[in-house]
Amino acid sequence: MLTAARLGAAALSAALSSVLLTGLAAAPALADVPTPAIPEGLYGKGDPTYDGVWRQSLALTALAGAKVTPADSAVAWLTGQQCEDGGWPSYRAAGAACDAKFEDSNATAVAVQALIALGGHQDAVDKGVKWFKANQNADGSWAYNPGNPGDANSTALAISALLAARTDPAGVAKSGKSAYDGLALYQLGCAAPADQRGAFAYQPAPQGGALAPNSLATGQAALAAAGGHLPVATTVRSDAAPKALACTDAAATGPVSRLDSGEAVAAYVTAQLTSGGNHLTLTTPGAAPTPDYTATAWAALGLIQSGHPQQAADAVDWLTGQGATWTKNGTDAGATASLLLVTQAAHGDTAALTGQLTALGPTPKATTAPAPTTTSEPKHNDGIGQYWLIIVGLLVGIGGGFLLSLQRKRTPRP
Repeated sequence: MLTAARLGAAALSAALSSVLLTGLAAAPALADVPTPAIPEGLYGKGDPTYDGVWRQSLALTALAGAKVTPADSAVAWLTGQQCEDGGWPSYRAAGAACDAKFEDSNATAVAVQALIALGGHQDAVDKGVKWFKANQNADGSWAYNPGNPGDANSTALAISALLAARTDPAGVAKSGKSAYDGLALYQLGCAAPADQRGAFAYQPAPQGGALAPNSLATGQAALAAAGGHLPVATTVRSDAAPKALACTDAAATGPVSRLDSGEAVAAYVTAQLTSGGNHLTLTTPGAAPTPDYTATAWAALGLIQSGHPQQAADAVDWLTGQGATWTKNGTDAGATASLLLVTQAAHGDTAALTGQLTALGPTPKATTAPAPTTTSEPKHNDGIGQYWLIIVGLLVGIGGGFLLSLQRKRTPRP
């Protein structure tokens, strides 16, 4: 998803070996592979091999929300990464040919949303939507790379991209299974322990094992289940807390319904944030649990989208407080863009983050500054008011003198 964390969001292709369910990908040894030069127009200075399209898309989406018109080179780099069939790879060096099996559903999803946010790229968006329809699995899901088993993260991101493109995910189906059917495969329902209901798993455990909650899968699926996409700009608000999944014996073995999915995951996320110090946790086998900034950001976006910004508020404050650590003092383009997107959705102060993100890429074409707000009257009105006071004062003086003159004329002399 984002830089290193993104590599664990979905299964990489066989050439990239295995993936840990919640953390970093177990990438192959790359000691002999030179780090590519940073292309012109790309945001961030880190190796773009695994997250070039991802971080560029998030950066352009966030800057569009900040009323920043990016440089032509920044947009051209992203559109130039699209393959002829409509998909995007994680990164493609200049002049390199596209390889369909390495196209990346996650990169494609955020690229489509970025181009929609920027406007004026309908042909590229339409090709991206066509790519999703062509590469959907028979169970309705999507994989990180085409031809592999689906996962919750990739399926959720695909749904958000379809929603941004105004394409109903319920109507995008393969073998009779819609995109929503695919996402439902990974949500824990009434058969799960009560404190896990509503969560999403990354994938089922091997050999038909049970679903296990995954923080990043849950966070990203929360936005899709709530009917949302990037950037989150909803004004819907519910004063009630998210409604936990209501379970009866009859519902114990079935999937979570589409109508209940968004509230169920929102309730689960709210409980996890409350018990976890206002953030979600990354658990990687063999390593100590650590705060999961990326999952927390997606969870906050999902809560805001579902109409529960009050349940997201403490998590947003936590992310803001941890911003320097997460964004590496504003040098990580993907993390900085993500924090800016969360802050925008929460209607927070975005000026500093916008400046940091802008500095990580080419000089923008234009920036639309917000109109200043003031409670005082304009200065020219103040001047007019002063003139009126002078005029009124003169009239009063003249009138007073005239009355005094009349009074003297009426008074008999001694």
